[in-house]
Amino acid sequence: MAAAIVRDGRLLAAQRAGPPAMAGGWEFPGGKVDPGETDEEALVRECQEELGVEVALGRRIGGDWPLGPGYVIRVWLAGLSSGEPYPHEHLALRWLSREELFDIAWLPADRPIVHAVKALIPDGRSRYGGT
Repeated sequence: MAAAIVRDGRLLAAQRAGPPAMAGGWEFPGGKVDPGETDEEALVRECQEELGVEVALGRRIGGDWPLGPGYVIRVWLAGLSSGEPYPHEHLALRWLSREELFDIAWLPADRPIVHAVKALIPDGRSRYGGT
């Protein structure tokens, strides 16, 4: 699960710390679903653990995005409910304007998602959950 966190027309990107093959690449924050959790519950938990923030989930972006053999990633638009993101488990965080979205080295699985998110943030207003 992953969150496309948008604030003031900017998208939050997180730089991976590991594993070595992915370290330094940029991604959407998120993680795995634990037993007994819904996708949405897992994503809220992961944002708390990885970023130290509470998020409000909006609509889902696309369907199942291929992540690797036998794996998919599901992405939701999100907004911050409380807290300021801090890279607890990442090397760095960066807020990207629509024009800056491709100025960083996104991980290959995240690139097509960035294109879909770009279409959803046409101006400077936070646009998650259909608002």
